[in-house]
Amino acid sequence: MKVLSLVVMSLSLATSAAAQAAAEPPQIIVTGEGVVKATPDQAWVQIGAESRSKVSKEAQQRNAEVMTAVQQKISSFGIPKDALKTVAVDLQPEFDYANGKQTLRGYVARNTIEVRVDDLTKLGDVVDAAVASGAATIHGLRFGESARRSRASRAAGCRKECSGEGASGRDRCATRSRSDSDDRRVVGRSPSADDETVFDGGARRRRLDTCRAR
Repeated sequence: MKVLSLVVMSLSLATSAAAQAAAEPPQIIVTGEGVVKATPDQAWVQIGAESRSKVSKEAQQRNAEVMTAVQQKISSFGIPKDALKTVAVDLQPEFDYANGKQTLRGYVARNTIEVRVDDLTKLGDVVDAAVASGAATIHGLRFGESARRSRASRAAGCRKECSGEGASGRDRCATRSRSDSDDRRVVGRSPSADDETVFDGGARRRRLDTCRAR
């Protein structure tokens, strides 16, 4: 009787474990990394103006006049208004120190804008014109790819992946599409938000639908 009880208990545990395993959908754990190389077609640069006065209001007024002149000169190169963005405005007192005493010297007002240059051939002229118009600082220069061009590059890559390699490319997309229609879930870790190497099933299906639509 004791042996029979042990056999029944073992069968119950095995059945319970099998039912639990069947209830959990199978998962594939993947790690992906994507690298995209592109030639930049835009640049961003920060341009700042400084003005000093013994009166704070006068320092701010002078600074506003200088920055207005800088922006007008920059706009003459065809830079649109939406490409100019104020990133910092600052007003601080300045002091002199002598014989252990602190004496107010005046105030310094600063204004910094970020300029987006869509034509890289104009970048040097824009910076030179800003300095000639009264800009005191040039920093934060960075390059990048425009959103429109980036979308076009991704669309071209998608079309190439799904149709650019003849029948083999189409077969691979069809295979991936069938795999995505399963109940399995792909769990992945992507190194960046723009990495399209690792998706869950829904996102992967949407991307394939986009490829076929194009």
